[in-house]
Amino acid sequence: MMKTLFLQAPSFEGFDGGAGSRYQAKREIKSFWFPTWLAQPAALVPGSKLIDAPPARVSLKDVLDDQAKEGYELCVMHTSTPSFASDVKVAEAMKQANPKLKIGFIGAKVAVEAEKSLQSAPVVDFVARNEFDFTIKEIAEGRDWADVDGISYRNAAGEIVHNRDRAILENMDELPFVTEVYKQNLRLEDYFIGYLQHPYISIYTGRGCKSRCTFCLWPQTVGGHRYRTRSVEHVIEEIKLAKKHYPQVKEFFFDDDTFTDDLPRAEAIARELGKLGVTWSCNAKANVPYETLKVLKENGLRLLLVGYESGNQQILHNIKKGMRIEVAKKFTSDCHKLGIKIHGTFIMGLPGETKETIEETIRYATEINPHTIQVSLAAPYPGTFLFNQAVENKWLDIEHAELIDEHGVQMAPLHYPHLSHTEIFEAVEVMYRRFYFRRSKILSILNEMIRSPQMLVRRLREGVEFFQFLRERHQVAG
Repeated sequence: MMKTLFLQAPSFEGFDGGAGSRYQAKREIKSFWFPTWLAQPAALVPGSKLIDAPPARVSLKDVLDDQAKEGYELCVMHTSTPSFASDVKVAEAMKQANPKLKIGFIGAKVAVEAEKSLQSAPVVDFVARNEFDFTIKEIAEGRDWADVDGISYRNAAGEIVHNRDRAILENMDELPFVTEVYKQNLRLEDYFIGYLQHPYISIYTGRGCKSRCTFCLWPQTVGGHRYRTRSVEHVIEEIKLAKKHYPQVKEFFFDDDTFTDDLPRAEAIARELGKLGVTWSCNAKANVPYETLKVLKENGLRLLLVGYESGNQQILHNIKKGMRIEVAKKFTSDCHKLGIKIHGTFIMGLPGETKETIEETIRYATEINPHTIQVSLAAPYPGTFLFNQAVENKWLDIEHAELIDEHGVQMAPLHYPHLSHTEIFEAVEVMYRRFYFRRSKILSILNEMIRSPQMLVRRLREGVEFFQFLRERHQVAG
């Protein structure tokens, strides 16, 4: 077995672009997801090490010092469209320090742009396409690259070779627990998500999503549109192990694209979690029936992360969301009745957006009133339907398609004849201010802070970070 380093490279200060982040950018408040997409293959390579540099504040010098000390033979780096150029620079520094080091990139960016990625980064020896867990295991075992399904690489002549695709993994229970990798390599307290209790842990219980949202990255590049799941027993065994390793954890988050895609299974897992007495949250679509919500709530569910995206029905049709506004309203009302908190996510600048639909979405968000919200800019990632649609319709200038600026702050790459980059970009702050600066929302936040000293400290810190984020956005706009 090759001595292997799994690396999320040093990047922008506070940049949440790791191997668990759905869109890579500096957040409104300090946020870091667990690097699950790196931890999963790491769990298949005995003796490997995982460095998640951004949350651990590990510098390039630290990485190079560790490399010199450990003598790695293989480095597997997670990359993304926004961080690719920066990640290549780290790879170049590592290769310069050890020319014999083999470097492979994984992630949605290289999965869909294998040839382009290798051409633009000569320092990278191979990229792993699509679902890459066992691909990396075989590389680390020393298998001849010509015999490894799912990679694109440079042969001895320097030619780029694309091996056949790897068969999709059907038995998800074949994947070992990522919790063991977390325990050996990560500091739990480094990971924050604003709407989750701290400290938390996130894991996947399945891959793939039945929905066909045109903007969503993972299902269109790595996970697929079939929801392939671990058995209930396998999931519960990992939660038991995590509780043993991390008794201080206050919340478990299931990061499946849509954990509620399989309602009977969601209920079965919930009932087992209820027996363990854990608090948990998950991603959900805004169509879960009241009866299921009740079962989940009674068995420890605290919060649902819900992608509402827009308050305009035509935009939801345009992005193939498969959701009707009236259904989402009933779902949200049911959650309020049951005491289930919601973190609602919205996107500005989707196809069909106008000044009027922006106003409609802001009014919609204040009406349904989730506990917290996240407002993002439409990000056309390569490999998604939205990217191809934007290029075809000239909504995206392909030569200037940056998704983030030099500080990691998200930019507005899309524009329409009737709506400019700037108008879309500014709509994010307008929505945040109108949602959070309402009297009722301010009183709700103050009530939380009064009742919990921990929440008082946390909200004060988040408030400082939020206004700093707004200042940085103003610099981008300027």
